[in-house]
Amino acid sequence: MNEYVDVLLRAVIAILLLLLVAKLLGKQTVSNMTFLDFVTGITLGAIAGNLAFNVQIKSLHMVLALVVMAGTSLLLSVIALKSRRMRNWISGSPTVLIEGGRVLEDNMRKIRYSLDSLDQALREQSIFNIGEVEYAVLEDNGVLSVLKKDDFQAATRKDLKLKAKPQSFPVELVMDGALVEGNLEANGLTREWLERELGRRGKRLEDVFYAVRGTHGQLFVDGYEDRIRRPVDKE
Repeated sequence: MNEYVDVLLRAVIAILLLLLVAKLLGKQTVSNMTFLDFVTGITLGAIAGNLAFNVQIKSLHMVLALVVMAGTSLLLSVIALKSRRMRNWISGSPTVLIEGGRVLEDNMRKIRYSLDSLDQALREQSIFNIGEVEYAVLEDNGVLSVLKKDDFQAATRKDLKLKAKPQSFPVELVMDGALVEGNLEANGLTREWLERELGRRGKRLEDVFYAVRGTHGQLFVDGYEDRIRRPVDKE
């Protein structure tokens, strides 16, 4: 019985330590990862797994290893911020794959990047014709950045000489049926204003699942009652 309790406690400690370490290392570790983030994530996961379930190894040793690994990763991240050369060595550097509409085979060969991978990355950005691409750069986190040729770029309001309306950041006012009072106060809005706007739409506050003020000041409201007789997908 004591072994089960020991494993339970070690698992809880491992999860809490991983959450703490992830918080310290920052959002980059849990987003698109660089080389350093990839190595750090794998190693921390292995250490945490041993801490949780390998009762033959002392907990203190695993905690110490976790702290040392996290500290080393954090130190290397700080060094990378200070030195561009170290940043390129630790995290890698972008590689140009298409320049002036021409595929750079030598660069692709150096990083062992195939044409199939390039085509897939372009399709993921809704580009099915490689002839539309002027520049393509493989970033150090593995994401392909693409600049289309002028003839294939979407027209903007400026190109069409249309006057653009000022925009603001969307403000969520109701989430999961709960009023987000902090967002109301921060944007100079009141509960009474929201209830009036909802009333114009024939809704009450308790009927609303989600409400957000959009980029142009318009209010979007989604109620609990969707009124869809035959939903396409229902869990």
